[in-house]
Amino acid sequence: MKIERLTAESFRDMQKSMLKRSPDSYPAEEAVVRDIIAHVKEEGDAALFDYEERFDHVKLDRETIKVSAEEIEEAYSLIDEKLVDVIRKAIARIRRFHEEQKAKSWFITEENGMVLGQKVTAMERVGVYVPGGKAAYPSSVLMNIVPAKVAGVDEIIMCTPPGRDGKVTPTTLVAAHEAGADVIYKLGGAQAVAAMAFGTETIPKTDKITGPGNIYVALAKKAVYGFVSIDSVAGPSEITVLADETANAHHVAADLLSQAEHDQLASAVLVTTSEKLAEEVSEEIEGYLKTLSRADIIRASLDHFGHIFVAESMEEAIRTVNEIAPEHLEIAAADAFLLMPKIRNAGAIFIGHYSSEPLGDYFAGPNHVLPTNGTARFFSALSVDDFVKKSSIIYCSEDALRELSDDIITFANAEGLTAHANSVAVRFEND
Repeated sequence: MKIERLTAESFRDMQKSMLKRSPDSYPAEEAVVRDIIAHVKEEGDAALFDYEERFDHVKLDRETIKVSAEEIEEAYSLIDEKLVDVIRKAIARIRRFHEEQKAKSWFITEENGMVLGQKVTAMERVGVYVPGGKAAYPSSVLMNIVPAKVAGVDEIIMCTPPGRDGKVTPTTLVAAHEAGADVIYKLGGAQAVAAMAFGTETIPKTDKITGPGNIYVALAKKAVYGFVSIDSVAGPSEITVLADETANAHHVAADLLSQAEHDQLASAVLVTTSEKLAEEVSEEIEGYLKTLSRADIIRASLDHFGHIFVAESMEEAIRTVNEIAPEHLEIAAADAFLLMPKIRNAGAIFIGHYSSEPLGDYFAGPNHVLPTNGTARFFSALSVDDFVKKSSIIYCSEDALRELSDDIITFANAEGLTAHANSVAVRFEND
């Protein structure tokens, strides 16, 4: 990886290159997605079966598009029992963490008898998209389904593309079944998103769609937002490591590569106050690339979106991290806990030399569905809150409204909304 002095110019150059990864940079794919969505809205199931045959090379109908109990049972026989046990342990940890996020309805009563409150209600039906084939990640299945279950969602449907044999990846099926998916459909791409957004004869309309996918899936989620809620328009994976001279270069290099291996658009950035560490990390990366299985993908990622910045001070390094607003941030420094409160923008923060990013991907418990492309400035990790709605509750007695009526009428008239004022005034016209 190239080592650069952290300057306004070098940072600007990095930001400019990162913008190339934005979902807004794919006009041709966006046009394709619009056509797919329109076709699914108009033709329903017929469009889904047509696209599945065209894109996934599988002939499906209303009977075979739904994963059967027998297929789920078969999936269990095809994967290692140890992996099933690990999935169950991960679910327990993820559930325990997300249980702490549950919000409760609340009410307050004022002296005049007015009752105000907030009612928390889980969504009725949620759709989860899960990639298939080589990009099958059972951990993402758990991270999307478990918080929805904890929130109390009535029905969770999952869509995932089948292989050419018409079957779903066994680990995906087992993870979905263990996490609590109610129905699983063999359906991928933008057509799956459209189906969950608008409904077809077979696929029910959902209230929200979550889950990762390729650029077509991301653009489809963006296109249907407003007709249905979504978690986010996710971009490529990214990691930033904030480090001082106490960091272990062998470990830091390994952590950077753990995200670079996702795809060629993934981003790995080291911001350090130690020039010695920067040089050692660069050397360690070259050593790892000789042994790792996805070395070609990693090298392409690092060549375009990998950066090592050497900062003059930790204060400058922290300002840079907050500007990047990374999906994953590791703080590998002697005083990591003291630095953590200074971080304003990051999806997940890993503190200390042994809090490796994959810990969060699989097993720690916090959600690994995180804001990307700098959106950690205003978005948060997927949580139980994403699967509930909060309704305001207002009860007003006659005496309480009489007490407030003059103020309400004054406010309404100031806005020129005389019908608003009248709605209160008529209740006391005989006073």
